[in-house]
Formats: sequence, C-alpha cells, structure tokens
Amino acid sequence: IMVGTGKGAENGILIKNAEALETAHKLTTIIFDKTGTLTKGKPEITDIIPIIGDEKEVLKYAAIVEKGSEHPLGEAVINKAKEKKIKIPEANSFKAIPGKGVEAIYNQKKIILGNRLLMKENKLNIGSFENKVKELEEQGKTTVFIAADKKILGIIAIAATLKEYSKEAVEQLHKMGKEVIMITGDNERTANAIAKQLNIDKVLANVLPQDKEKEIKKLQKQNKIVAMVGDGINDAPALAQADLGIALGAGTDIAMETGNIILIKDDLRDVITAIDLSSYTMRKIKQNLFWAFIYNVAGI
Repeated sequence: IMVGTGKGAENGILIKNAEALETAHKLTTIIFDKTGTLTKGKPEITDIIPIIGDEKEVLKYAAIVEKGSEHPLGEAVINKAKEKKIKIPEANSFKAIPGKGVEAIYNQKKIILGNRLLMKENKLNIGSFENKVKELEEQGKTTVFIAADKKILGIIAIAATLKEYSKEAVEQLHKMGKEVIMITGDNERTANAIAKQLNIDKVLANVLPQDKEKEIKKLQKQNKIVAMVGDGINDAPALAQADLGIALGAGTDIAMETGNIILIKDDLRDVITAIDLSSYTMRKIKQNLFWAFIYNVAGI
C-alpha cells in the first residue's frame, strides 16, 4: 500500500488512506459533477436577450447582483460587463440561494438572477419566454433570468466548454465496464445536451446542492459501489457520502479536505489511473500473501 500510494503521488494522485486504495478497484459507478469537473470552471456568456431595455442594461443589472457571488456563472457575468466597460455599482443585502441563484438590493429595488425555480418562488411568470429558453438549452447552454422590481428584464445564456480529457475519461471508464453518471443543478435539456456529447449513461438533473448526497445514497441502496468526482463547496457532502470521494486539485479547499483521493493535475484521466493503481496494488498484495503462505508451509 505504501508503494501504491507512492506511485500515485509520483503521478499527481494523492491517496489519503489505505481504504481509498482498496476501494477504488471495486467501484461500479462513477458520478461526475458537471460545472468545474466535466466542464471548465470558467463559463462564458453567449447570448443576452433583453425584454426591458437593451443588452447593456440587462448586463449591468446582472453584474450588480453577481458582484458578491463566487459562483463560476457569476464570474462569467462580471467578466462580460468589464469587457463591455460597464461600471458596476455596489448593491446591498447580497444573498446566494444555493441551486437557484442570487439576489441583492440596489436603489431600493430587489434584483434577482437565477433559474426557473427562483422566478417561480418570486411569483414571476416566465411562460411566454419558454420557447426561446428551450432553444438555448438544447444547444447545451445554461439560461438564467434577470429581474428587478418584480419585472423580468432579460435572459442570459451561458455556455461552459468541456474539459480537454472529459470525453476520453468517460470512454475509458466504459471500457472498464463502469457506469458513468453526471449530476448537476442544471435543467434536463442543458444537462442532456452535454451528456450526449460525452456519451454519459445517465443524467441526474435539477439536483439542488443539498440533494446530491441523497442521490448517492439511493445508488448505494441498489448495492452499487459509488465514487463521486467533484470540485466545489456544493460537492463536499456528496464526496463524504460516496464510497470513494475524488476531489480535483484545482477545486475548493473543502472539497479537497473531504475527498479520499485528490487529483493534483486536474486531469479526469487520473480517475482511471487511480482505479488501475488500486487493482494492481491489490493484485500484488494477494500475490505476496499467496507466496508467503507457500513459503511458510514449505518451511513448516
């Protein structure tokens, strides 16, 4: 096991304990978080559709409310506003609503930016924009609505590009006979569009951060041995619940603290290397036990 963990470290795979090395080769199901794990953590705005005012105004309100956010989608909004040289005023009472969006107060107006759930909670009707949103989501884009003073100002579409080796990692896991699942807070259309590109077996969409852990429990009840691969604060409970938590080195500190294995190079192919390393180490252990047994019997 010491040699196995040493070999892992040489290859940029930090294995925290012997149990993690022993579990990896038994895995039946690998769950990947979408944003920041399968896709790059820096998504970009592709479309701004104004409903009230123009593109610049929609982007300005979006940037005001996202200024206090640490989410990758918030970063995309801020970057776009800076690119358009929009001055971003400070808002008050910033509040992140996990899995739904963000809200803040500016000029005594409540600004909200988020998904359908957040609009529904704020009693805003988005039915008339459904066709446009559907069209964007079928292209694999994440859509968010921006509203101020109980009026929808516009729709913003954000696209995340796939990480370099995501497709290759999924293909190799399939060759090993593993089931590959993607978990995301995105709606089904966007999630399926990305899963299709990667040939993923199953998609768990519309999953709120606090529910990721429950989805893993459901799979474990079906006698599956589950690994969770993630990078964010939202993934920490799921990483802890899984039989094996694999955190990306470029992720948040809490994800790395919770994971049993850390992939320093942020390369998803290292998930396969970790499984191979586990199989090889366990094979060596059994081989050594076998020969030790023969040697001792001969000695006796």
